[in-house]
Amino acid sequence: MLPCNVILRAMEGGFEVSAIDPVASMMAIENEDLTSAAGEVRDMLRQALEAA
Repeated sequence: MLPCNVILRAMEGGFEVSAIDPVASMMAIENEDLTSAAGEVRDMLRQALEAA
């Protein structure tokens, strides 16, 4: 259920990597466990994007 869309886009001279914020995507669902998991996923995605 937790969306983790990662987008790769070719650009002149390289590429762009972006991701949808899972916390923002899950705001409509009132579930503390899901919100916590989304936060963990957001942190992992941020680390991956910073390493790219």
